[in-house]
Amino acid sequence: MPLFKTDQIAPRAGQRPTALTIHSETRNDVYYWLRERESEVVLNYLHQENAYTDSVMAPLQAFKEKLFQEMKSRIREKDESVPVRDGSYLYYSRYEEGAEYPFYCRKKELMEAPEELMLNLNERAQGHSYYQATFPEISDDESVAAIGEDTVSRRLYTLRFKNLRTGEWFADEIPNTEGGNYAWAADNQTVFYIRKDEETLLGYQVWQHVLGTDPGQDVLLYEEADDQYYLGLYRMKSKKYVALVADHNGVATEYRLLPADQPTAGFTTVIPRRRGHEYAVEHFQDTFYLVTNQGYAENFKLVRVAENDVLNETKWEEIIPHRADVYLEGIEIFRRFLVVQERREGLLRIRIMEPESGLEHYLNFGEAAYTAYLSANPEFDTDVLRYGYTSLTTPNSTYDYDMAHRTKILRKEQEVVGDFDKTHYTTERLYATARDGARVPISLVYRNDFTKNGSGALLQYAYGSYGSSMDPVFSAARLSLLDRGFAFAICHIRGGQEMGRAWYDQGRLLHKMNTFTDFIDCSEFLIQEGWTSPAHLYAMGGSAGGLLMGAVANLRPHLYHGMVAQVPFVDVVTTMLDDTIPLTTGEYEEWGNPNVKLYYDYMMSYSPYDNVTAQAYPHVLVTTGLHDSQVQYWEPAKWVAKLRELKTDEHLILLHCDMETGHGGASGRFKRLHDIALEYTFLLGLEDKAEV
Repeated sequence: MPLFKTDQIAPRAGQRPTALTIHSETRNDVYYWLRERESEVVLNYLHQENAYTDSVMAPLQAFKEKLFQEMKSRIREKDESVPVRDGSYLYYSRYEEGAEYPFYCRKKELMEAPEELMLNLNERAQGHSYYQATFPEISDDESVAAIGEDTVSRRLYTLRFKNLRTGEWFADEIPNTEGGNYAWAADNQTVFYIRKDEETLLGYQVWQHVLGTDPGQDVLLYEEADDQYYLGLYRMKSKKYVALVADHNGVATEYRLLPADQPTAGFTTVIPRRRGHEYAVEHFQDTFYLVTNQGYAENFKLVRVAENDVLNETKWEEIIPHRADVYLEGIEIFRRFLVVQERREGLLRIRIMEPESGLEHYLNFGEAAYTAYLSANPEFDTDVLRYGYTSLTTPNSTYDYDMAHRTKILRKEQEVVGDFDKTHYTTERLYATARDGARVPISLVYRNDFTKNGSGALLQYAYGSYGSSMDPVFSAARLSLLDRGFAFAICHIRGGQEMGRAWYDQGRLLHKMNTFTDFIDCSEFLIQEGWTSPAHLYAMGGSAGGLLMGAVANLRPHLYHGMVAQVPFVDVVTTMLDDTIPLTTGEYEEWGNPNVKLYYDYMMSYSPYDNVTAQAYPHVLVTTGLHDSQVQYWEPAKWVAKLRELKTDEHLILLHCDMETGHGGASGRFKRLHDIALEYTFLLGLEDKAEV
């Protein structure tokens, strides 16, 4: 590896045996002490790891800077989003040249009207190494904005209020809220919000605040007793209700509604939670539309029912029946039209239905692999649907579609500055056969001069957890890989929901191993088909996708030349046994509860940290953040230490710990590119393609 400085001595974490006993079995975790976040010894160790990574990659520093500038140069620095009409205003965000953060703005009635600057995030971010703000939630009289701000990256947002007529901030400040989960009552004075536990970081209480009063006098309206449920809060499109959603992922859902014009009325349950019943509610006039899996509809069906009859299933009118080959993701209601977002053979589809005439049609997108999705549509009384479209070769695009005349207008395609021409790239949809016969979709992109003879470099990406579908989207930064000879593949493995609900169920709990073997089977397929070879195959995944990296590295290390594990969840058993760690109890239905021996044994069979052995491993770059609230920094730190201790090769194991950020990485639009530049420099350095 002539491009790396390989004569550097890697840090060695000291070993302090800690006995962890359960089910009459004791694990001796010698790196358990790395969880001592406030310890100077731990912080010094993390700084040593960063210094080591910097030293090893020092010869590539100029190339990394070149990559950063190259990716930054593709961004239209002065830019703005397509405005969305809500009430009498058009809302949008824009960037100024050189600005890291957006400006949140609005104009009354017409875009030719004077601009009203609601929030300058660049100004608010001054003095903070990290900053995130939610888009303003506006009161019904359009005069006050509710905004959540996070300056630590622990996803604990402080709720603040701004008078949009005077530009002044109210004195009211409410810490530790769930960002973006704010809802106004119709009186323009009452705001509902979710409070989070400072230790577990779970949103567990719903409070009512009256603008201009002491937050210490706020009223508690609801407290979630089951810490396996996540809470969500929003004002429904009809504006009639404030909706509180309790969701136990993959298990049950419960909606509670509060009339927006009766802020002291309290929440009323729509359908009580019941294990196995998941549903979503939309409201229109005097009717509820339910996307529900009731009645063995694992891929969901759509019914409607009068508000007063929602608990009487005999009154439910079926609009879209359950289909074994189509997953119903969601709906958007208009006065004349019903729009359905569904998924078939892993691809998103948008279906336009006109209930009165019975006519319907699908939008045609014309590419083999793409992502199409319903965008912001806050108005009922319109025939125009706002939707988004992107693919591995098409930048993110915003369309307005006239559902009555079946015509569309491209409102904006995100500009890629420079000589980008999407016809120079090709995207394909492939299918790999898994070892149990399942057909796993693969979305692939490459530059047209890529040679399919086994010698090409390929980066394989996947996630495969929580039912989250990894749809193919465009990345301007990724062009820096494609233009240097890489192909890029997204593997839609089990654990996601691309192929329907069963696809998710087959990749969780006691079926989790399918996620890892699907990824390996996709790798072998890509090699067999001549797309790459083990000497040029690279893998990448983040968070639960980082768990995927760790498991695959243990199972088939010789299949990959290098891996990038972003904020990886790799210490599965220890984390899931510690209910003081944020999110643990809410994850039992995803991974299992290791306090039950059946799940403990199964999780032990794949937990990356627990299965590191004396064998050769690929080159690995691991990233984490000191303030990560989702995957604590000590998981990747422990994993790196154990890999270095046991591996039998001379390959690089590098750890980069951002001492200022959390799970999502850097907050500014340019700062994020530094993280990508680091990862791409690592990959291109291993391929000997890091030319300056």
